[in-house]
Amino acid sequence: MIYRHLYCIISLAALIMVIQTNAQDTIVNNSFKAGEYLKYRVYYSSSIGNFTAGEAILTVENWKEASRGRTKDVYHITGIGNSKGMFNWFYKVRDKFESFVDKQTLLPYAFIRKTREGKYKQDDKVIFDREINEAITNSKDATIVPPDVHDFVSALYFMRTLKITDFDADSMYRINFFLDDSVYTSAVKFKGKADIETKWGVVRCLKIAPMMASGEVFAEKYPMYVYVTDDNAHLPVLAESKVVVGSVKMELIEYSNLTETLTIRKNGPELIIRDTEIQKPTNE
Repeated sequence: MIYRHLYCIISLAALIMVIQTNAQDTIVNNSFKAGEYLKYRVYYSSSIGNFTAGEAILTVENWKEASRGRTKDVYHITGIGNSKGMFNWFYKVRDKFESFVDKQTLLPYAFIRKTREGKYKQDDKVIFDREINEAITNSKDATIVPPDVHDFVSALYFMRTLKITDFDADSMYRINFFLDDSVYTSAVKFKGKADIETKWGVVRCLKIAPMMASGEVFAEKYPMYVYVTDDNAHLPVLAESKVVVGSVKMELIEYSNLTETLTIRKNGPELIIRDTEIQKPTNE
């Protein structure tokens, strides 16, 4: 079922620029900040046309987390995925993912998932105990996890802070993430750079291919390409994944409160679009 896997578009975006780091290291973050807002259109593309399936929204907020008598500053990162239009009639999707991320290490303290996809329903809550390296869920007492383990939402924002110079000669990197009471290791491959045409103009991007196992929907070793801006923000602009018939795509359609301006080429010279307000595509 294509729509059963809509949330995979968000989770695969979390595999954008992967590298293992020493656990508990302080991360220099010039890539995102509290108040950032990203909105994406999710649609199915085939030989007979494009059909909007839903939308995804990512937000970052400040949060205070109390743990063992101490209060820590964390980011509250939320991802929401909803089906739209005719898809609500036969496969309604209302998904919400929340990650509470330490501002210094960008490692999560907690992850909450509320999944509503057709008749399928699942609620998950994961508490990461960083002192003893355990993940405690509502369905299992505790699981031993690597010190640097992420959830898939925190992984997206952590990896946006990395530099392309971190990639080795093989351009392959791995990350550990926790999902459904298990630890997974995924890898990505840097494929070069590409100019992506958006509704605002052309954006220079890095092209990344996540390595995913073959399964019900994804039929190739590298079924998805993710394009992120070639700057400090590493902003996900486009994700596209082949499925059994056609492809599923996710494209950025609105944004606000970026850490730096988005550079766009339009009709030759570079056009700098400021991010003081939500930027919506024009009909030009």
